Amino acid sequence: MFKTVLAKRGLATVPATGFRGFLNPLPKEYGGRYTVTLIPGDGVGKEVTDSVVSIFNAENLPIDWERVDISGLDHEEGVEAAVNSLKRNKIGLKGIWHTSAGQSDHGSLNVALRKQLDIYANVAHFKTLPGVKTRIPDVDLVIIRENTEGEYSGLEHESVPGVVESLKIITKEKSERIARFAFDFAKRFDRKLVTAVHKANIMKLGDGLFRNSVTSIGETEYPDIKVSSIIVDNASMQSVAKPHQFDVLVTPSMYGTILGNIGAALIGGPGLVPGANYGTECAVFEPGSRHVGLDIKGQNVANPTAMILSSTLLLKHLGLNNEAKKIEDAVYKTIAEGKVTTRDIGGSASTTEFTNEIIKKLASA
Repeated sequence: MFKTVLAKRGLATVPATGFRGFLNPLPKEYGGRYTVTLIPGDGVGKEVTDSVVSIFNAENLPIDWERVDISGLDHEEGVEAAVNSLKRNKIGLKGIWHTSAGQSDHGSLNVALRKQLDIYANVAHFKTLPGVKTRIPDVDLVIIRENTEGEYSGLEHESVPGVVESLKIITKEKSERIARFAFDFAKRFDRKLVTAVHKANIMKLGDGLFRNSVTSIGETEYPDIKVSSIIVDNASMQSVAKPHQFDVLVTPSMYGTILGNIGAALIGGPGLVPGANYGTECAVFEPGSRHVGLDIKGQNVANPTAMILSSTLLLKHLGLNNEAKKIEDAVYKTIAEGKVTTRDIGGSASTTEFTNEIIKKLASA
């Protein structure tokens, strides 16, 4: 069912409890049903969120969608519809809003949404899936990114003509908060190492504060989990050369985006990476690799796996663990068989055909 608001280890294989407990309060249930904000976003967002809606409908899941149709090209005031919907519902499924490099009249709506709702922790899990050919087997690493400050603080100005100052904000409070989130995640999902990614050899104060905060929190509050740090340049190289050395990487905003693109390439592309964002009151689930897919919009060829697996994280967050696992299993089986897969992972199926194959498997499960 829809209500429409108009305005201008994979993560999906975590234990059945999902991330309940990282967020308080949890979304409310009314009459056995939940209302979830649905933000298709730009590019292939509508196509891949339509896949999720079709699967949920086929499974008769107790989800009512409150749809918010805005584009990243809209003015920042347009994000208020999404903010208000998420404040009501506490949970959302979201495509990626496009932010053009030439767009100068306002900043990223993705950043604006995170900052207004204090959705501070982005989690993306990069895990090799059976049936997808990759250069390096058995990749399994998590990137946890601070969402609300760093280079993405959105504070820049032209001080004099031809001179632009862009402010990178790092605070002890938010560095410690994301550090605790990363160690809590590691503890909950039996991961042994948290690595802080930084550039403290050059940005000694800002990145030094981030690195030192993560190290201090790890050593004093989580003695059973190893803590290390690595310069972002080296982290990029090591992620490609020896990704198995990493377990959980915790990063300021921009470094996580860069490493996330590397992680997506390691496991077969952005269409396979589920993701989640957690804040003080809201959780928003979206693909873990931030690709809009403008070049394939409307062609019915996008891989909806990342969005579908992100939606299973949403279900786990709501406590619908059995329903989530059933969908996960159908996705993994479809990909492992390799008969009906999208072209980005070597197949020829359309988005619709791939989705229908998952629904078929669910019906026979």
